[in-house]
Amino acid sequence: MLLGGLRYLLPVIEAAHRHDIHVITVDYLPSNIAHKYSDEYHNVSIIDKEAVLEVAQRLQIDGIMSFAVDPGVVAAAYTAEKMGLPFQCSYEAACILQDKSKFRKFLADNGFNVPNARGYNEGDDALKDINYFNWPVIVKPVDSAGSKGVTRVDDPADLSAAIAHALDCSPSRHFIIEDFLEKDGSSSDTDSFSVDGNLVFCTFNNQYFDEDAENEYTPAAYSWPSSMPLEVLDELRSELQRLMTLLNMRTGLYNIETRLCTNGKAYIMEVSPRAGGNRLAEKGMDQTRQHIVEIILHANQSGTFSKLEIAPELRLHIVEEDLWIKPGTKVETFTGANMAIGTLALKANSHEDVSIIIQQAKQGVKVVVS
Repeated sequence: MLLGGLRYLLPVIEAAHRHDIHVITVDYLPSNIAHKYSDEYHNVSIIDKEAVLEVAQRLQIDGIMSFAVDPGVVAAAYTAEKMGLPFQCSYEAACILQDKSKFRKFLADNGFNVPNARGYNEGDDALKDINYFNWPVIVKPVDSAGSKGVTRVDDPADLSAAIAHALDCSPSRHFIIEDFLEKDGSSSDTDSFSVDGNLVFCTFNNQYFDEDAENEYTPAAYSWPSSMPLEVLDELRSELQRLMTLLNMRTGLYNIETRLCTNGKAYIMEVSPRAGGNRLAEKGMDQTRQHIVEIILHANQSGTFSKLEIAPELRLHIVEEDLWIKPGTKVETFTGANMAIGTLALKANSHEDVSIIIQQAKQGVKVVVS
């Protein structure tokens, strides 16, 4: 059983079918593309863990994943635990990892580098804590993915609006405020894998953002490998392994966000027991052998998609062009990762080439909207 129906599930369905595995997809949106490729679809909300468990027991499934679908992770862990199925962590661990407030507290309680942070249910409670934080701050829903509902706040006078935005994007109506951590270079957002709790495959990349996008905190491009110093990467691997051990993790895939900050400290920002979106699990596998750039295609204004324009100097580097829509399709502005319309994969020869490609892409890749 796969929770969700996004395009990112298609490689998983294809792989399952190569092994003659019957695939069931579940969510509340019958029109989602993955349901066209699965063997069976059931209309159930993936954030309702009891409903997911009921259909899983009725169908007598023997495996469950919420691949690249953040809202379904807790229900998947809950169902796996109730049915005695394999999953990369316990339900309790999933609840910690999937709630940004609980995760920050767990990190702080166990001596990890962690920003000053507090979680809230009510805006009024947060407004009383203005002096607790070192401004500027970041306001986030505790339980949304794809950078939806995230706002940087420099002036306490703007905090109420940011809280309202976060609450609108939080299924649980719960948000977190934390000190803004200034990056030293690029942050990393990539996928890793554990076997019996041992982190056997751990990648890092460079994450880039589009300052012209409506949500400037939605990742717009990636490159492999990371440009962080090797000693920082070693420290992060060690701390990630310590985290896996503390949480009694098992075997599975994780989306992991990390960063080195200008204060000289390396931080684990998020560890989710699922694959990341934006095809990170696919792109990251080649990072040890070559330099790769992935551009997340998106529109910076709403309207009707007309065409994709790519500069000739960039076309020389393209190894894969994956456009998900056709001319005439309605598109929305880039408010979150779910508004992506495709990806470009490009090959480079060095970190210097990567920097050139990223700069060229800012002007040389245009999603034309009318």
